Amino acid sequence: QVQLVESGGGLVQAGGSLRLSCAASGGTFSTVRMGWLRQAPGKEREFVAAISRSGGITNYADSVKGRFTISRENAKNTVYLQMTSLKPEDTAVYYCAGRIRSSKGFTTTTDYDYWGQGTQVTVSS
Repeated sequence: QVQLVESGGGLVQAGGSLRLSCAASGGTFSTVRMGWLRQAPGKEREFVAAISRSGGITNYADSVKGRFTISRENAKNTVYLQMTSLKPEDTAVYYCAGRIRSSKGFTTTTDYDYWGQGTQVTVSS
């Protein structure tokens, strides 16, 4: 069983940057594919970014491509989400998620086996 704990959220002005971190424990982190998803008030949880076990393959939602970067340090059991050029529409609770299943999907909530508690990101205009 893998436990995930996010940190790094907060309030930032539009155009600013934040880096989210997600620390994993209780499992072999290097065997877990990781992702970030977010949920804005009144909306469904949506895919933001995903990264392969080695970190060599990344995928992004079109809405964040070119502004957000997902990365991981397996030696530290941590995955990051560097967010730049933030917009008010990026305001949401950001969730770190992990998956060990063999299916290839990574963009929906049902693709993931483990979840963090979420961290709030608020972007003011």
